[in-house]
Amino acid sequence: MTLPRPSGPLRRLALTVLAAVAVLVGVPSPAAAEPAEVEYAVVIGAAGLRWDDLNPTDTPTLWKLAEGGSIGALSARSARSLTCPLDGWLTLGAGNFAERPPLSPDKAACPAWSVPLEVQGEGAFVADQIAVDEHNTGRPWGARPGALAESVRCSTAIGPGAAVAMARSAGRVDRYAAEPPADLKRALAQCVLSVVDAGTVAGEGPERQAAARKVDATAAKVLAARPAKALVTVVGVADTQAPSRLHVAIVDGPGFGGGWLVSPSTNRPGYLQLVDVAPTVLRMLGRARPATLFIGQPVARAGDDRPAALADAVRDLDDADREAGAQRRVADRFFLTLVGVQLLLMVVMVPILRWLRRTRRRHPSPPPPAGLLRVLEVALLASALAIPAALVADLVPWWRTANPDRWFALIGLVVLAGLTAAVWFSKWGRRPLGPLALVAAIAATVVGVDVLTGSRLQLNGVAGYSTLAGVRYAGIGTIGLGVFAAGLLLGAACLAQRLVPRRRRAWVVLGVGLAGVLLVGAPPLGSDPGGAVALMVGVCVAATLARGGWLTFSRLAGAVLAGSVVTVLFVAVDLSRPAEQRGNVGRLLAEAGQGQVIFQRLGSANVVAFVTSPLTVLALAAGLYGYFVLLRPWGGLRRVYGLHPAVRGGVYGAMTAALLGSLLDGGGVMAAGAAAATVVPVLLLAGLRVVRHVEEPHTGEQPAVKPVEIPHPAERRPLSP
Repeated sequence: MTLPRPSGPLRRLALTVLAAVAVLVGVPSPAAAEPAEVEYAVVIGAAGLRWDDLNPTDTPTLWKLAEGGSIGALSARSARSLTCPLDGWLTLGAGNFAERPPLSPDKAACPAWSVPLEVQGEGAFVADQIAVDEHNTGRPWGARPGALAESVRCSTAIGPGAAVAMARSAGRVDRYAAEPPADLKRALAQCVLSVVDAGTVAGEGPERQAAARKVDATAAKVLAARPAKALVTVVGVADTQAPSRLHVAIVDGPGFGGGWLVSPSTNRPGYLQLVDVAPTVLRMLGRARPATLFIGQPVARAGDDRPAALADAVRDLDDADREAGAQRRVADRFFLTLVGVQLLLMVVMVPILRWLRRTRRRHPSPPPPAGLLRVLEVALLASALAIPAALVADLVPWWRTANPDRWFALIGLVVLAGLTAAVWFSKWGRRPLGPLALVAAIAATVVGVDVLTGSRLQLNGVAGYSTLAGVRYAGIGTIGLGVFAAGLLLGAACLAQRLVPRRRRAWVVLGVGLAGVLLVGAPPLGSDPGGAVALMVGVCVAATLARGGWLTFSRLAGAVLAGSVVTVLFVAVDLSRPAEQRGNVGRLLAEAGQGQVIFQRLGSANVVAFVTSPLTVLALAAGLYGYFVLLRPWGGLRRVYGLHPAVRGGVYGAMTAALLGSLLDGGGVMAAGAAAATVVPVLLLAGLRVVRHVEEPHTGEQPAVKPVEIPHPAERRPLSP
């Protein structure tokens, strides 16, 4: 059997995207620092150490080290939602997310320090290390405790936390001292790698300041005894209490003089993860990195754009910590409120739509009050603009206020009112399709401009991603992807419906969609190859349905061909780059080819996101609502599709892209929920207006609207003579 040739626009699309995607996707990510005359590596860790603990008076040693070295904000993520000190030390030594049992039943509290450590001559032995190893290797992340120590011939641990990090898989610690010994210089020179537990910084006020001074005093001893050509790294390895915070990261040595720290795992200057410490140490020592065990990437020094005064740089890092902490709390309340409001509107609209249906029966009911319908229209419009308004609200530093929750609510409501008024009072706001097109344009523009300008609104934004989660630090997030896909494809569909003849609508959707694919997938911009592949599939679906009719086998074959070309191209370019510079898709396929547990990790992340996100409820409710309400004869959506067939393609394409993008990014159905929060209210609004115009009695010469598409002037045939 011969497969039919794909349609013209889709066939030519496969050739058009080839060069453009290759150029943008091929732009390299930040490269790791090259080994440069480093013979020793010393890691100083302190649980709980944050940037607001450092100042020239209480911590002069660390302050001076930060002035000369490279600095950044460290996300101390482990396998636990709250990284406790033991989990942090274990994660540092594993180069992977790990946790140390016994675990506290309270996820917001840390268990008491309990490590069966036995000193044996110059070394030590952790008695339960085998059980800890089995506990972590069986988890989806597949962490191997002690992987860093096993990558070097000899390592030294000073302090109990350092012993947890440097214990090999069988429990042996090569060299150990409970406190910095008198001859510290000799101890640090015995092995190429030394890890020092400088203490724990906890509490508030004078107690916390005293703990920070103690850490600084220990760091002063270590720096005075550091071997020549040594790379010194200072990190806040863990939290000491809920909620999670960003911590100190300082690297001083060859190749790290000033500037910000950056890692390919974050792709954003000034941010790195705890799992990046181990691969950085090995790379600078010139040792082979166990890539099958480490998920972090070696860090590098990123340019000279750091403020000249260290106080200004520390103020920026502390501000990022405050924003990240406030974001997590406010985001939960925002999305719970949004989901509750939209579910309530869905329920209220059912009797309203059925009420309008009864106005044309033999014994008609009086139409609903015009004021009530106007209030519902405004509420639907505002709920569709809630997520874009939340992104715009992050232009104002509300997290610096004494009550960030109230200030965000106030600023967000002001922005939402402005956007809603702009749509409602515009020229197109009163038309059935006008709000749909304008909301789509606003959603795509807000996310697109943010991505083009560095994704500052999504970084630690209420509708973005948190650096404390340790999942994404740059580019477009899962929620942003859902909003952008919905806005882009619905906007392209409305544009095609309005401006061009039916036979050319696919070209409009493809042109707009291709620009969005490049924006999402390019490393300097969206940096999400998986999202780009998902969006390309959605673009193909929207393009095949833009001209109306059914999804035939010929159209489906063309969509599959175009989507496959872009997918293969993204994957090929990603796999051709160095391992530490690959995106999610390249790492996924590379590790899958080696039999790794990447698919388990992705599946686990999807399950967690599906269970914990309130957007899951909205995504499921939107699917059921569309089938049982909107697509009913009285729901109005069929009439919208009949009058504007390109919109159907935009809706199906947006939901396809959002669902697939969520799964590829490990976000459950969060992107689909964000897309539904943007699309469903304006579809309800369009359906309400169409049903109201069709079902209500008409007077005068104004005819009722019939659900048939009016052909474009270029498609009208002349009358026969």
